Amino acid sequence: MVLLRRIAPAVGLFFLAPLVAEFLLGNLPVTLLPALVLLAPLYGGGALLIREVTRRAGRGVPTMLVLGYGLLEEGIATQSLFNPHYVGADLLSVGYVPWLGIAVPWTLFVLTLHAVGSTTVPIVMAELCARERTTPWLGRPGLVVAAALLVVGIAGNAAFQMANDPFRATPAQFVATVVLAALAAVVGLRLPRRAELPGPVPAPWAIGSIGLVAGVLGELAPMSYAGVAVLAALWVVLAGLAARWSVRAAWTPRHTLAAAAAALVTYAWHAFPETPVVPVSNAVDLVGNAVFALGAVLLITMAWRRTAVASTIDTSSDISS
Repeated sequence: MVLLRRIAPAVGLFFLAPLVAEFLLGNLPVTLLPALVLLAPLYGGGALLIREVTRRAGRGVPTMLVLGYGLLEEGIATQSLFNPHYVGADLLSVGYVPWLGIAVPWTLFVLTLHAVGSTTVPIVMAELCARERTTPWLGRPGLVVAAALLVVGIAGNAAFQMANDPFRATPAQFVATVVLAALAAVVGLRLPRRAELPGPVPAPWAIGSIGLVAGVLGELAPMSYAGVAVLAALWVVLAGLAARWSVRAAWTPRHTLAAAAAALVTYAWHAFPETPVVPVSNAVDLVGNAVFALGAVLLITMAWRRTAVASTIDTSSDISS
């Protein structure tokens, strides 16, 4: 029974991460669900590894945000950080820095997307729905499997990308990507643990409202240096508020849920005006977006109910730690 309580959320996270990152966002249409064969090891393996390493180290959400998953995907698996015509888009046309081989606006945008939507939000939602939120779900063999899945996911997606695009990043760019991801992991795992302090915090609905406003501002930010300024300002403001409120004893799992739910809702509404990378009819696109949005609502509802059952859930340390 204990084993099931740990394996079930791990399996759920394995599939939830790619569903949020690609399908709820509207990047991929519902007709590409079979692509989970490639996407689940990449996103799910990465989210599982980040979650398990973070919890084994006694850390929480700040560490999850810092760990360098996005660098590995966009620098190695897809090479979009360096490819000027990735999926036919001119992602590096604005803010390109020749000596780095990247465009600052696209790099900040896509790494923010991965830090929040591809890993941290799916992890938080899976934990909030689980009985054991802050303890490891996997033993050492499971940790090895998660790491292997991530490697397989990166290799598989890189092979697919290279088979469909002649672009190749330079060896120096690949090495720099790995080094920066490793440095991000070191920094993330050295962040201080959460210490509960006295003081009030806003109600969960207020936290959610702040998250929704931040989501709108982030989505409307242009792919330019003006957009970089907006995203950087959002990171600074939100980090400051989180550092002030989430360390207080009055901060509850429902506050964390409100923040994560705001991100899910932002992804859901973004999907409707978004054009998927693989063309489908408007009807199919609309139905798919509606199905995934409904799934997000159901997931939020489930987490809301689960966070009310404090007596049956591991509350040894808060999820925001």
